[in-house]
This record gives sequence, structure tokens and C-alpha cells, in this order.
Amino acid sequence: MPRLLLSAAVATVVCVTTAGCGDDLVAEPGPPATELGVEVVATHPHDPEAFTQGLEIDEGELLEGTGRAGRSWVSAREVDLDGGTVTLAETERTREPVLDDLFGEGITVVGDEVWQLTWKDGTAVLRDRDTLLEKRRVDYDGEGWGLCAQPGRLVMSDGSAELIFRDPVTFDELGRVTVHRDGRAVSKLNELECAEDGRVWANVWQTDEIVLIDPASGRVEARVDAAPLRDRLPAGADVDVLNGIARIPGTDRFLVTGKYWPTLFEVRFVE
Repeated sequence: MPRLLLSAAVATVVCVTTAGCGDDLVAEPGPPATELGVEVVATHPHDPEAFTQGLEIDEGELLEGTGRAGRSWVSAREVDLDGGTVTLAETERTREPVLDDLFGEGITVVGDEVWQLTWKDGTAVLRDRDTLLEKRRVDYDGEGWGLCAQPGRLVMSDGSAELIFRDPVTFDELGRVTVHRDGRAVSKLNELECAEDGRVWANVWQTDEIVLIDPASGRVEARVDAAPLRDRLPAGADVDVLNGIARIPGTDRFLVTGKYWPTLFEVRFVE
């Protein structure tokens, strides 16, 4: 498919004018975040009934977690990455509901298991990686939004400006950091994707922004303006917010979508 380059919006100088940024300084302002746009490499079909909360590629499959009380599920769909070309299976290999009317949120793979958050239920669900069937549950305080895995720990968002680090086995909290841009907190952090270099990509809820975070300091190093993707959606599509980002292993590309979006975009983030 032909590639379409969508340029980034003009950089915002003051963070308080950017979606998700607060007024109070929480850190010394550092170097300005790099402003990025999205280059569309290809498009793929996406379930328009999926209220997407988590998206991750693992071992040749695209895993997706969705939300809504009583209508949440987790699915696995085969993806062929041969030669760097992404080909998605037409049908899912498996789909499992979130039981007891829990409101599903972010997901991530840890070895042969999958962790799934819930929104306001205070429950993390541990699933078998192959079958996606529930194995056990763990309680936690506060809300659950996004989740991804790094070596030895999980990274979680709860809708605030904080990233919370958790033990991948017990789900106990290990620490947290406040995310900031130009010294000001960036709140409404949502779906997360952990990069191989240790940094974290995050959707910012109710915006078309994706930010790249250094989890050691909390500083936003880059900001992606993904708003032009909406112009590529079918006219009249009843869609919700941008949410869902998964790095394509071995490439410089990502799969990006949104809640109720009928399209899964294969993109590069470019200056």
C-alpha cells in the first residue's frame, strides 16, 4: 500500500497549553520534547465493536483487551511478520470474556501468562497466555488504565500523571514516578507500550497525543500528534478516543487504533 506522510502539528512551547498538562511545576524543566508525526505504512481491519483498552504483539499474535462492564473480553489474533510485512489473520484464534461484569482495561504478556487490569473494580486478572482463561485475581488500590512489561517489573497507569511499577508475579507496588513535560505533570496517561530500550509510550486519554516517557526520570522525551489518523477513518464512523499502541517486533513501526475504530493503522513516528 502507498505510504502517506502526515506531518506533526506545530510544536507547543508551553506545556500548560498541551492536553494533559497541569499548571504546577513538579520537576525542573528539561530539554523540550521532540515533536513527531505519523507516517502511515498500511492499514488493517479492526473490530468496530472493540472498546480497545490494551494492544500488544507477542510470539506471532496480536493480543487485545477491551472494556465496558459486562462486554469486556481478551482476544488473540495471529499476525505474520515474515520479512517485516504485517499480515493479520481474518479471524481471532481465541476470545475470552471478562467475567463477573468487570470493566476490562490494559493488558500485557509476562512469560506464559497475561495480566489484565480493570478500571474501577480494583482487580487485576492473571490469565493463561495460550488459552486466555483466568487463573487468579489480585486486588489493588485505585483505578487501572494501561499496562506493559519491562524486565523484572510491570508499568501501570491509573489515569493520573504517575507511572506505577509493580512486581510481575505478586502485583505488589514497587514504586512510582510522576510524568512531566516542561516540568509540568502530564495527566490522563492511558494505554502503555514498553519499548525495548526501557522507555514507555503512552496514549493521553481524550487527546490524539502519544508521548514517549523516560520512566527513570518521568520526563516526556517526545510527543506524537496522531490526530491526522482520524481523517483516514471512514466517513461517519461512530468512533471514540485514540487508544491502543503496539510495537511491531524487529521494526521501527507500530500498530495504532482507537475505541470502536474500524481501522488498525500501521505507522512510523517521524519528525
